[in-house]
Amino acid sequence: MTRPGRLTDEAAQLLTLSTEPWLSCEDCFRLMDTFVEAVLVDPDTTAFPQMRVHLRGCGACAEEAASLLDLLVEDRGSH
Repeated sequence: MTRPGRLTDEAAQLLTLSTEPWLSCEDCFRLMDTFVEAVLVDPDTTAFPQMRVHLRGCGACAEEAASLLDLLVEDRGSH
């Protein structure tokens, strides 16, 4: 159990991640559909490096991208 106010190793790592190239959450959401489609076509794509940086450091956007990816994979599997 972590005591309140104590910085966890995971939180420290997130704070020290490089944020270059920088992308805001608003920009991330604007590009999310295109990014997820590119990942569906090629999971190893090197397109959208700024998205990958942002998603490593932003839990909310990463969760949204994962949910959208799961939804599209499920949808494609049902056709």
